[in-house]
Amino acid sequence: MPGPALWCRLSAEIVNLRQARKRKARADAGIVAAGNRAAFGRSKAEREATEAAREKAVRRLDSQRREPPSGSDD
Repeated sequence: MPGPALWCRLSAEIVNLRQARKRKARADAGIVAAGNRAAFGRSKAEREATEAAREKAVRRLDSQRREPPSGSDD
């Protein structure tokens, strides 16, 4: 039979599963809340500025696009 010193080293920490589930749920909800703050917590001017910058980048990319030479059979 192991001695008391060995027994103390082999025992695990007791965990309340209900509290652990609640802690994990809070952490998950915090991640979702952070995403929502980033997506919806902006003013109308900020949203419009972001959209305008995205559209400008798309137009710039499209203007740099190479078209295949006309008359090719591909």
